[in-house]
Amino acid sequence: MTDEIHTDEPPDSRRKGRTRDKRTIGPVPNLEEHVKSDWWRRIFNHLYLKTDGDVVDDQRITGREIDRVARVLRLGPDEKILDLCCGQGRHTLELARRGYNAEGLDQSHYLIQRARSTAKREGLQVRFREGDARRLPYRTDSYDVVLVLGNSFGYFDSVEEDLRILTELRRILKPWGQVLLDVADGEYLKEHFQPRSWEWIDRTMFVCRERSLSLDGQRLISREVITDVDKGVVADQFYAERLYTRDALRQLLERAGFSRIAFHEIATESQRNQDLGMMERRHIVTAAIRKEWAKAKAKGQERAKHVAVMLGDPTKADALKPSCVFDDDDFYTIDQMKAALRELKGYRFTYLCKHDTMIPDLTKLKGKVDYIFNLCDEGFNNDPRKELHVPALLEMLDIPYTGSAPQSLAFCYDKSLVRGIAKEMGIPVPDACFITPGDRTYDVGMKFPVIVKPNSGDSSYGITQRSIAHTIEELSDIISSLRTTLGYSQSLLVEEFLTGKDISVGIIGNPSGYYTVLPITEEDYSALPPELPRICGYEAKWLPDSPYWKIVSRPANLPEETEKVVVRCCLALFERLECRDYCRFDWRLDEHGNPKLLEVNPNPGWCWDGHLAKMAKYAGLSYPDMLGRVLKAAEERFGMDQETGAREAEAKTVPLDFSRQEA
Repeated sequence: MTDEIHTDEPPDSRRKGRTRDKRTIGPVPNLEEHVKSDWWRRIFNHLYLKTDGDVVDDQRITGREIDRVARVLRLGPDEKILDLCCGQGRHTLELARRGYNAEGLDQSHYLIQRARSTAKREGLQVRFREGDARRLPYRTDSYDVVLVLGNSFGYFDSVEEDLRILTELRRILKPWGQVLLDVADGEYLKEHFQPRSWEWIDRTMFVCRERSLSLDGQRLISREVITDVDKGVVADQFYAERLYTRDALRQLLERAGFSRIAFHEIATESQRNQDLGMMERRHIVTAAIRKEWAKAKAKGQERAKHVAVMLGDPTKADALKPSCVFDDDDFYTIDQMKAALRELKGYRFTYLCKHDTMIPDLTKLKGKVDYIFNLCDEGFNNDPRKELHVPALLEMLDIPYTGSAPQSLAFCYDKSLVRGIAKEMGIPVPDACFITPGDRTYDVGMKFPVIVKPNSGDSSYGITQRSIAHTIEELSDIISSLRTTLGYSQSLLVEEFLTGKDISVGIIGNPSGYYTVLPITEEDYSALPPELPRICGYEAKWLPDSPYWKIVSRPANLPEETEKVVVRCCLALFERLECRDYCRFDWRLDEHGNPKLLEVNPNPGWCWDGHLAKMAKYAGLSYPDMLGRVLKAAEERFGMDQETGAREAEAKTVPLDFSRQEA
């Protein structure tokens, strides 16, 4: 007597003398005793597509599910997606139809063959593989997203085996990769499962189901008896699925190393208004993995340039950040940068972020690295006043590095000094008044409104919606407030508040070689409530809950003559202020459309979603391309690969490229 009867035999099996066993084991007092540990190896066949797969196997339902997945995960067009336990590939195929880079894996030979057949019929280039979710046949750090949809998690006898799946997902996901699990609501089903049901699944076949909780109450045991009206019983099968509560699932994900765990409610859609089983009540859980990239042993790595990347220290306080410490967004930004650098051919990178040991670490690296990629815009010990100390230390150790030298950083850290140099060069700047720490009376000598900002510093620290004054009384209040917040030793700058377009110019290159002027961007303030001042200050850069977070950067729509004037002024300032390799300039137009310089940032934000990266994207450059351009600019300045660098710069110019002579 067998406890499972299946129909995977070919249609002509009877002609070969084989008969199908149509017997069942009859009533059983304990369903759990009849569940085999590997029940999932045999149950997912053509009968599954009739009894369970048809619950949601509808093109419209699949489309809405992928809409939800794309929205929840904010899927990008370049992300690599694995649809794990993909079954017949309905989600994988829909992702491929929409242009996503998706592939699927499932242990069922029958379902994978169905998926491949559909892909071939539709002309879709999708890879489907057979495999065990506990031992995935993929390289470490391969995927941006892994999906486990259709209630395909929790089939194994033990929680530890489910944990093995999550551990494998941790391995194959890239740093900050995301996982999405579509799972049954275990807490609900423990109380509301249907003990018995039956339904017609087509005109000649019906299924009867029995269900009960396991002895420990953690799994739902199911039995299906599938009967054909002409042939009798064609399958009698038992299976079990774990009933995860939210807390249990959260704890399991945390054990596997995932964070940013979030639950999203969904409603099961089905054209079959009968027994939905484990699909009756579900939820989506998403999580991200924070980890380091695996060390790759690239072929020919000994010939690659060895570059050490200098960063801020995540173990130390940082007064400019809202929480005064590095948070998940900072670590995500760092991991995005590391991922981008991994794409650059001919390099290997070492990362330096421990400032307490910076001097001995650099001393050991001297002569062992080609140069330093200085991305430490936080400053030594995360003190913005010591931003110039990092390149000064590299100068003393005689180690080449990217970016501007200490003198340039000192110039540009002082906004009033930059204004003076610009005026000396005939470059327009807003009217302004310098407020020293001891000043108690203010004769600003300009019309209101005005904006008050710290004279030194970056990251828009101290510049908020409350920085705009319309009267002398408001000005006095703002100055008092800033002194309380920033300290009474801080000098302030009071500038006329310009109401025209807010624009930025990015430059990559050097006066000794070729400049690349990236497309000019402007800030789009259309999403701001009308009562808020149009500024891109601290709130826009650091506070996601602020209305200023809705500001977006777009390609600037400027008159051709205005654009040429701004670019030529930026190129002249780049050389006069001794900027190197890359720089960003912020301008604003007055009410008549005349451009005026606000500030110069010789060590601009390098993050994947920063202004410079956005400008590069509008020039057709990816984030890795942008970082690579900065490295090439520095190498050309060092004299490394000089001829090759010059040829590449000449061949890869973008609109608004100017040579030194044209500037």
